Order: sequence, then C-alpha cells, then structure tokens
Amino acid sequence: MKKLNFVVSLTTNDNDYQIEQAVAAENAARRLGVNVEIIYADNDAILQSQQLLKIIQSSSTAHPDGIIFEPVGGTGFPQVAGAAAAAGMGWVILNRDVEYLAELRKAYRVPLFAVTSDHLEVGRIQGRQLAEILPEGGSILCIQGPSESLAAKERLTGMNQTKPAGSQVKVIKGNWTEASAHKAVTSWLRLSTSQSSVCDAIACQDDSMAIGVRKAFQELTDRTLRERWLSLPYLGCDGMPNTGQAWVKNGLLTATVVIPANTGQALDMLVHALQQGTIPPARTMTAPVSFPELGTLAKTRARKAHAGSE
Repeated sequence: MKKLNFVVSLTTNDNDYQIEQAVAAENAARRLGVNVEIIYADNDAILQSQQLLKIIQSSSTAHPDGIIFEPVGGTGFPQVAGAAAAAGMGWVILNRDVEYLAELRKAYRVPLFAVTSDHLEVGRIQGRQLAEILPEGGSILCIQGPSESLAAKERLTGMNQTKPAGSQVKVIKGNWTEASAHKAVTSWLRLSTSQSSVCDAIACQDDSMAIGVRKAFQELTDRTLRERWLSLPYLGCDGMPNTGQAWVKNGLLTATVVIPANTGQALDMLVHALQQGTIPPARTMTAPVSFPELGTLAKTRARKAHAGSE
C-alpha cells in the first residue's frame, strides 16, 4: 500500500497550542505510518494562502494526499479549498466553522471536513471560572484574540454568557502570542485612563498571552502599581501540560481552560477515510475542560477569604 503524505499548516510556531498541534500531528503520523510535513504561516493569512496554493499547484513535486490546516484569517480560504478538492486532495479545517464545506462536499468525493474546539464552551468555562473567583462580580480586563478570528469572538461571547453578574469587561486585542499581548498591554498602560483603572481579574484567551500581560505589568516602575496588577487572578486558555497547566501549578495563572490539540484526531479521521473510502462527518467537535476543576477554584477562594479574615 502506498505511504500516504500530508501537509499540516499551522498559524505560528510562537504559541504553545500551535506547538502542541505540531507535536500531536507528528505523533499521530508515526502511529499511523504516514508522512507529515508541518509548515507555519507566521500569523499571516496571505502567506498561508500562498503556501497552500503553491503546494496544490506545484508540478515539480508530488501532491500530498491531504491538507490539514488551522487558518490565520477568518474566511478559511474557500478558493484554496476548492483547488485542493479539484486536485483530489483531502481538506481538513481546524478550529473554524466555514459555510463552503457543504457545497464542496456535494461536488467532490474526497474527504472534506472540519475538526474544531467548542469555542463558545471555552468562553463559558472561563466565565464560570471568573464567577468562582469573583462571586460578587467586579472589573475584568480581557485580552482577546484578533478581531477576524471566529474563535476569539465565540470565546468572548461565551465568557459574557457566564461571567459573574454585575461585572464589567474591558477588552484589549492580542494576536495569540506572548509578544502581542505584551505589546498591547504596554501600549494601553501609556494611556492616562489606564492609571486609574480598577481591575479585579485578568482573563486572557490564550495562556501565552497571559504570560505576556504579566511581563508588561512586571516592567512598571511604580512598585505599588506593579504589585497591585501582579497580585490579580490571571486566567488563560489552551491548558497545555508543559505551559498552561504548569503555570497554574506554579501560581503564574489562577486557572486555564484545557483545549485538546486536534491535529492528531484530524489525521486519524483523514487517514481512515482515504484507506476505507469513506466520508467523515462534516464537523467534529472536541470538548474543553476547566483546569483546575471549578470546585477547586471555589475551595481555594474560600480558603483565601478565611485566611484574610483572621
């Protein structure tokens, strides 16, 4: 049997979740006995589109049997997807819902499907974490992903659905990286309005962005102001074992949302479909969980409140 070849296109190599996506893809490829090439788009949608088109249209190299990709932009590249399907390649989009898949699935008999995290539930879990930490409500500084990202929009919507009643949210945009959050918060701190801002918790849509925020506050020269910002609860998302979960355990973060890497699952489904001649469901969703569990957060808050009253 021919050894199958795949391309996995990820947004950046400067993000803990994307790094885990690469590791999961490589592990699945070894287990399945297939080849996988991983490429990165440096958070540039135009570059990612060009990279994929070059692979699809190349006449000098063998075409891959399928492409698995997590899009940088909000569109999911319908024209590129159509070109891949017309060339007989499987096409799997990660962490994004796109309308074009329905039409392509009618027109082509190659595997075309999506595997996505439940980003609304990611946001809802973060909102529930905030409700455990701030039962009386409060002021929340939210570091959101880029404006064009559906995941960022859905996480904010979900958080707003479950955050503590009476809480106010200030949103600052980042780009899924530590450096982007550091830059965004550093710029915000230069505004006169930030000096008088009252904040009770910092909720970031990505663990690495939470670390970038902490670093921005660590650079404040006013010791009182610096200590006040650094003493707040910091929440993140992704929850990778060696980063987000480790940062919760060592106290850099109060909580995170574990979002399972899904490249391995996508590769499993794609290989099975190609080998068996089947068509997977159009959409498969993975389930996030709180780390630590919500009950643990409540107990921790209760212990701190009791210690503070003594």
